[in-house]
Amino acid sequence: MIASGRLVPIGRAEDVPRLEARTVTVAGRRIAVYHTPAGYRATDADCPHRGGPLADGLMGDGCVTCPLHGWRFDLGTGEAVGQDARVAVHAVVERDGWLYLAPPG
Repeated sequence: MIASGRLVPIGRAEDVPRLEARTVTVAGRRIAVYHTPAGYRATDADCPHRGGPLADGLMGDGCVTCPLHGWRFDLGTGEAVGQDARVAVHAVVERDGWLYLAPPG
């Protein structure tokens, strides 16, 4: 989460359409940024199973489904549904039409 209080601008909020995701790179790390009905969420961009691009997955019920093998991840916790795996979750802040991310640690 936001430990240092320093936020990195990652783009305009309007560039991530509702129910879609985009990938950004922050501090050398690929991050998937999702626009959910509950707001913006972010996780590491690659599925830990086989590196599938999570930003290309389908969203529903607060989860994203990896497009390669169907693993589902809770966007709030990063926990895999029905698997012993997880992806890191990152804090996203929307301010004045821009999105900011806490730098991955």
